[in-house]
Amino acid sequence: MPDTSPSPSVDQPQPLDAIIIGAGFSGLYQLHCLRDRLGLSVQVLEMAEGVGGTWYWNRYPGARCDSESQSYQYYFSKDLLENWAWSERFPQQPEIVEYMNFVADRLDLKRNVRFGIRVTSAHYDEAANQWTVETDAGDRYTAQFLITGVGCLSSANVPDIPGLDSFAGNWYHTGLFPHEGVDFSEKRVGLVGTGSTGIQSTPEIAKTAKHLTVFQRTANYSIPAHNTMLTDEFKRYCKEHHADIREVMHTSPNGHPFRIQERLALDSSEEERAVLYEKAWAKGGLEFRSVFEDLLVNKAANDTAADFIRSKIRSIVKNPDTAALLSNIDHPFATKRPPVDDHYFEAYNRDNVTLVDVRAAPIQHITPTGIVTEDGEYDLDIIVFATGFDAMTGTLLKLDIHGRDGLPLKEAWSAGPRTYLGLQVAGFPNLFTITGPGSPSVLCNMPVAIEQHVEWITDCIAHMHAQGLDKVEAKVEAADQWVLDVNAAAEATLLPQAGHSWYLGANVPGKPRVFMPYAGGMASYRKICDDVAERGYEGFTFSGQTVSAS
Repeated sequence: MPDTSPSPSVDQPQPLDAIIIGAGFSGLYQLHCLRDRLGLSVQVLEMAEGVGGTWYWNRYPGARCDSESQSYQYYFSKDLLENWAWSERFPQQPEIVEYMNFVADRLDLKRNVRFGIRVTSAHYDEAANQWTVETDAGDRYTAQFLITGVGCLSSANVPDIPGLDSFAGNWYHTGLFPHEGVDFSEKRVGLVGTGSTGIQSTPEIAKTAKHLTVFQRTANYSIPAHNTMLTDEFKRYCKEHHADIREVMHTSPNGHPFRIQERLALDSSEEERAVLYEKAWAKGGLEFRSVFEDLLVNKAANDTAADFIRSKIRSIVKNPDTAALLSNIDHPFATKRPPVDDHYFEAYNRDNVTLVDVRAAPIQHITPTGIVTEDGEYDLDIIVFATGFDAMTGTLLKLDIHGRDGLPLKEAWSAGPRTYLGLQVAGFPNLFTITGPGSPSVLCNMPVAIEQHVEWITDCIAHMHAQGLDKVEAKVEAADQWVLDVNAAAEATLLPQAGHSWYLGANVPGKPRVFMPYAGGMASYRKICDDVAERGYEGFTFSGQTVSAS
């Protein structure tokens, strides 16, 4: 895709009102709001060669959204809603990228995006009250506002396994998959990881590989997608009921187009629970979590769902030893986002698929010909790492962001991320983080969380312009209290009991163990943010003064 934006010189930075990093769901909507609604000069810097954000990079076999398609889109524009129709219940990666291009072209956004540009640093100059952003192309930009839309799951986590460089075959990470794809036919493939991407990849790779060996450390729950092509009737319903669908998404804790049932698991008999779980399993998708409202707050209630899914795994997988490994799940159901799969457990009934328990026999090293565990070596031609991401903070910290007095973001977050509402960081004026740590983000249907953040940021900047203010920054005490609030919201649930979850950063060696997303629900969070704004942006300082409510 040609880059049509002007390239600034190093000596004479191009002055802007705002710089946005990332051209995914967040960056594109933020560009539209600032440029087309507020009339600001805006530049988006995007490392990829096209729009799409995380969906540009995640092209692994089976890559598919786990939010239902009618909810995985922008709802701010009636025109966009009426002129786009999804083809499947759970859209695949190519269709999501197609949708992102549809939006970008419809709103003429690409002319303000520079593609193929990686940000190498972003430093705040207090005297000038501006951010200076430098790129790997040697360009320099300056702007009053810096807004990150880099995504929560965009920094690939490649495990540091001794000997990887010696491997004679090819290896890949699911988050950085070759755009031309990979031919697995007649290859011995090793897949490391059984999180969401591993669960989606396994049945697809197994279809063509000579043999697939899956290395499992942590067994995982998964719900069948029961994906299907959308009927014309359903497409018509979605177009005629945009407002109703939006209302459900905006008033539900997780931003999905369904409501959590107001009933308790333990108030139902075992027979009644079985019927309800079977019905939800047959429907498929994340809605399974909504059968009872106490699954994430009551361990005994959660056990009823967990036991049901374990029994399903044992009934699907024919080899009892493999079934036992797959169902030996050590955390409560939905304390890690449960994947939605397309015949994942059924894949282990194939003759060319083997499951290896690397919790019992950990991976020792990699040789030129394969992976060595404590139990021996597995000969491989290709290795695929489905080992997830340095979630929520990884990409932000790689940007080399420095705030007031040169304070590095890495230092400010040395004990874990500290934000106010997930929107701002104390000591970093005029820096906004869309779906940053401390916001619902990954515990929510992402487009819903993104639209709320972008609109809040846009309203805040509009307020500043109306009031003649030039600087906004989260107060230290407000951020400190919000960290306590985030922890309290998590502790009110079972979520922290998945101690090895990437919600806590546990998948990245050396990363501080801090529960990062806000678990109080998207609807509650929206009200908190609205109340903060209505009270004169309580907890923020503007141009050195706290703005009081009018």
